[in-house]
Amino acid sequence: MRRGTWTLRYDSAVLPVRGGEFMIHRAGGLAGFDAEPRTVGRTIGIPIAEIGGYHGDAPVARPATAPEVRLLLAHASLLHDTVEDLEAAGLLAARNALIELARGVVRQYVDDTEPTLSSALARAARELADHRLTDHELTPRLLARELHVSVRTLSRAFAATGETTAGYIRRRRLEEARRALTAGYTVSEIAARWQFADSSHFIRAFRKRYDQTPTQYVSTSGDV
Repeated sequence: MRRGTWTLRYDSAVLPVRGGEFMIHRAGGLAGFDAEPRTVGRTIGIPIAEIGGYHGDAPVARPATAPEVRLLLAHASLLHDTVEDLEAAGLLAARNALIELARGVVRQYVDDTEPTLSSALARAARELADHRLTDHELTPRLLARELHVSVRTLSRAFAATGETTAGYIRRRRLEEARRALTAGYTVSEIAARWQFADSSHFIRAFRKRYDQTPTQYVSTSGDV
């Protein structure tokens, strides 16, 4: 549940699912639901027998920030974006990964050596990094710790994308810094906000990526 509250009404129970929560429960016996205005959520349908060790008699609730939930939601988003382009083998692998991640939510543990989970892990790490770009503590090690995997496992997941974990963080900070330049922020303000060591370090990193200094970029973008 991203925002608001869904209240699920069963024959003999009422279960609220609030913003920031993730819940696994059986669909059988569901009599209806109520939703607060502007509620935003997502549902994922999985045959309960596939999860294993969970019979649906009691809800399993986890915070949406839990590592295993982050991975499940990242994989579900990735599957939603690519399902129409997947062939039979890809669909099977994606399905198996989704089931394994659902099991992980129930067990509160995900086998981070499972190769089919690499895409979900990389996506979850990217989403987490995007929310913490201004955090001076943001590093590959922090992301790995937040997702309950080793730095090596996270590095392998990113390797499949053609970019290192640190490289992704650096690229996204520079992209946000470039937007800030056009919004009128100074070089020193941007260097501090996006966690560059100082203005000189930011200028060198910006020029290396965009083949021009921040000043040149502001000058040319103003002419467009």
